[in-house]
Amino acid sequence: QVQLEESGGGLVQPGGSLRLLCAASGNIFSINRMGWYRQSPGKQRELVAIITSGGSTNYADAVQGRFTISRDNAENAVYLQMTSLKPEDTAVYYCNAAGVVGGFNKVDYGMSYWGKGTLVTVSL
Repeated sequence: QVQLEESGGGLVQPGGSLRLLCAASGNIFSINRMGWYRQSPGKQRELVAIITSGGSTNYADAVQGRFTISRDNAENAVYLQMTSLKPEDTAVYYCNAAGVVGGFNKVDYGMSYWGKGTLVTVSL
């Protein structure tokens, strides 16, 4: 029904910037919430930032003021602009979509969708 694909990860030096992109495809009419999560080795997956279709945002304390989430509702895409990156930001970053409406009858699928992740490495 719905597929998410992330891109934009890579290797960056501390203090540098990266921009992640997540594109949703499939039988989609609208998406209520899109967000970014991350998981470092040995740690649980954690919230980075989320954004609603109306533009309301929420950030993890660790990234507040350094990361900016945005979205293009028409393209079913969400972005994460990351600045002042730190080694502790190193993780696999996953895109998430929830409250996805689609199908012939435009109903909420009632599922949370995940991408496969993109690796961000912050290192000298």
